[in-house]
Amino acid sequence: MSKRSRACDISDKVRKEVRARDGGCIFCRLGYMLPPEDEFTTTRNMFQIMHFIPRSQGGLGIPENLALGCIYHHNMLDNGNLGLHDDMMTIFEAYLRARYPDWNREELTYSKWS
Repeated sequence: MSKRSRACDISDKVRKEVRARDGGCIFCRLGYMLPPEDEFTTTRNMFQIMHFIPRSQGGLGIPENLALGCIYHHNMLDNGNLGLHDDMMTIFEAYLRARYPDWNREELTYSKWS
Protein backbone atom coordinates (compact mmCIF):
# COMPACT_ATOMS: atom_id res chain seq x y z
CA MET A 1 0.00 0.00 0.00
CA SER A 2 1.37 3.41 -0.95
CA LYS A 3 1.93 6.27 1.50
CA ARG A 4 -0.92 8.18 -0.16
CA SER A 5 -3.32 5.23 0.17
CA ARG A 6 -2.43 4.85 3.84
CA ALA A 7 -2.90 8.57 4.48
CA CYS A 8 -6.28 8.65 2.74
CA ASP A 9 -7.57 5.44 4.30
CA ILE A 10 -9.91 5.73 7.28
CA SER A 11 -8.65 3.66 10.20
CA ASP A 12 -11.02 1.83 12.54
CA LYS A 13 -9.96 4.24 15.30
CA VAL A 14 -10.94 7.27 13.19
CA ARG A 15 -14.24 5.62 12.16
CA LYS A 16 -15.13 5.10 15.82
CA GLU A 17 -14.14 8.67 16.66
CA VAL A 18 -16.29 10.15 13.86
CA ARG A 19 -19.28 7.94 14.75
CA ALA A 20 -19.01 8.94 18.43
CA ARG A 21 -18.56 12.63 17.57
CA ASP A 22 -21.47 12.83 15.13
CA GLY A 23 -23.92 10.28 16.52
CA GLY A 24 -25.90 10.27 13.26
CA CYS A 25 -26.31 12.00 9.94
CA ILE A 26 -25.23 15.65 10.12
CA PHE A 27 -27.83 16.59 7.49
CA CYS A 28 -30.77 14.66 9.02
CA ARG A 29 -30.04 16.34 12.35
CA LEU A 30 -30.61 19.70 10.65
CA GLY A 31 -33.74 18.48 8.87
CA TYR A 32 -32.01 19.17 5.56
CA MET A 33 -33.88 17.88 2.50
CA LEU A 34 -35.24 14.83 4.27
CA PRO A 35 -36.25 11.95 2.01
CA PRO A 36 -39.83 10.75 1.60
CA GLU A 37 -40.93 8.91 4.74
CA ASP A 38 -40.86 5.44 3.13
CA GLU A 39 -37.29 5.92 1.92
CA PHE A 40 -36.21 7.63 5.13
CA THR A 41 -37.41 4.68 7.21
CA THR A 42 -35.09 2.30 5.39
CA THR A 43 -31.99 4.52 5.35
CA ARG A 44 -32.09 6.66 8.49
CA ASN A 45 -30.13 4.18 10.58
CA MET A 46 -27.66 3.22 7.86
CA PHE A 47 -24.65 5.52 8.10
CA GLN A 48 -21.52 6.02 6.05
CA ILE A 49 -18.46 8.16 6.53
CA MET A 50 -18.45 11.13 4.11
CA HIS A 51 -15.28 12.94 3.00
CA PHE A 52 -15.19 16.71 2.73
CA ILE A 53 -12.23 16.50 0.35
CA PRO A 54 -12.82 13.24 -1.56
CA ARG A 55 -10.29 10.46 -1.25
CA SER A 56 -9.90 10.53 -5.05
CA GLN A 57 -8.56 14.08 -4.67
CA GLY A 58 -6.15 13.11 -1.90
CA GLY A 59 -8.55 13.77 0.97
CA LEU A 60 -7.06 12.46 4.19
CA GLY A 61 -8.76 9.90 6.42
CA ILE A 62 -8.75 12.22 9.44
CA PRO A 63 -11.71 13.38 11.54
CA GLU A 64 -11.26 16.96 10.33
CA ASN A 65 -12.12 15.78 6.80
CA LEU A 66 -14.98 13.44 7.68
CA ALA A 67 -18.54 13.37 8.92
CA LEU A 68 -21.27 10.79 9.34
CA GLY A 69 -24.12 10.77 6.87
CA CYS A 70 -27.07 8.53 6.14
CA ILE A 71 -26.98 6.72 2.81
CA TYR A 72 -29.60 9.08 1.37
CA HIS A 73 -27.63 12.26 2.13
CA HIS A 74 -24.27 10.71 1.26
CA ASN A 75 -25.60 9.80 -2.19
CA MET A 76 -27.10 13.26 -2.57
CA LEU A 77 -23.76 14.86 -1.68
CA ASP A 78 -21.68 12.63 -3.95
CA ASN A 79 -24.00 12.57 -6.96
CA GLY A 80 -25.09 16.20 -6.86
CA ASN A 81 -28.00 15.32 -9.15
CA LEU A 82 -30.39 17.67 -7.36
CA GLY A 83 -28.07 20.67 -7.66
CA LEU A 84 -27.55 20.75 -3.89
CA HIS A 85 -23.86 19.83 -3.75
CA ASP A 86 -22.58 23.37 -3.12
CA ASP A 87 -25.21 23.99 -0.45
CA MET A 88 -24.39 20.70 1.26
CA MET A 89 -20.66 21.42 1.14
CA THR A 90 -21.27 24.79 2.83
CA ILE A 91 -23.16 23.01 5.62
CA PHE A 92 -20.48 20.30 5.84
CA GLU A 93 -17.71 22.91 6.12
CA ALA A 94 -19.57 24.86 8.81
CA TYR A 95 -20.07 21.63 10.74
CA LEU A 96 -16.35 20.82 10.66
CA ARG A 97 -15.32 24.41 11.47
CA ALA A 98 -17.60 24.40 14.53
CA ARG A 99 -15.80 21.34 15.87
CA TYR A 100 -12.26 22.26 14.90
CA PRO A 101 -11.55 25.99 15.46
CA ASP A 102 -8.23 25.77 13.58
CA TRP A 103 -9.82 23.87 10.67
CA ASN A 104 -8.02 24.56 7.41
CA ARG A 105 -9.06 23.12 4.06
CA GLU A 106 -5.43 23.02 2.86
CA GLU A 107 -4.51 20.59 5.64
CA LEU A 108 -7.05 17.99 4.50
CA THR A 109 -5.22 16.84 1.38
CA TYR A 110 -2.34 14.42 1.09
CA SER A 111 1.00 15.94 0.20
CA LYS A 112 4.09 13.85 -0.33
CA TRP A 113 6.03 16.74 1.23
CA SER A 114 4.29 16.61 4.59
